[in-house]
Amino acid sequence: MDKIKIGVITTSDRASQGIYEDISGVAIMDTMKAYLLNECEYEYRCIPDEQSLIETTLVELSRDMNCDLIVTTGGTGPAMRDVTTEATENVCQKLLPGFGEQMRAVSLQYVPTAILSRQTAGICNGSLIINLPGKPKSIRECLDAVFPAVPYCIDLIGGAFMEADESVIKIFRPKAK
Repeated sequence: MDKIKIGVITTSDRASQGIYEDISGVAIMDTMKAYLLNECEYEYRCIPDEQSLIETTLVELSRDMNCDLIVTTGGTGPAMRDVTTEATENVCQKLLPGFGEQMRAVSLQYVPTAILSRQTAGICNGSLIINLPGKPKSIRECLDAVFPAVPYCIDLIGGAFMEADESVIKIFRPKAK
């Protein structure tokens, strides 16, 4: 079974300064551990909400660390300091707007403020990048909504073959003809 390399980036001024613990990045890793049967290697970063630093970190994890998947948390709202979406869009060769559309649709079932969220996804140097909101509960709701398509997307871009625990999450791959 392939080893999966996953980048996890928390963008938070306060968490990066140690003012509070980063529970969101941990929530992403815990969710991936629950979903995947593969052995996973994590490249974790907790950085301030600085667009140039986010861009540099995304490129480092995709190009230099060869992550199959990079998941970010934080910086997707409408506040001036929320720049993760812009950073992702700037470094990606292809955007996958369906991820953000699906995450917002699911989040709207829980909170009307989901329309303020600007999550997106895209391909950067052979890595799939997915932007998630900052709250652990929302992270799991959003990942539950989009993860069924993630392994097939990673297949299509040449990444490692992901195998999921079907009792936790059902992934979808089209049947071969």
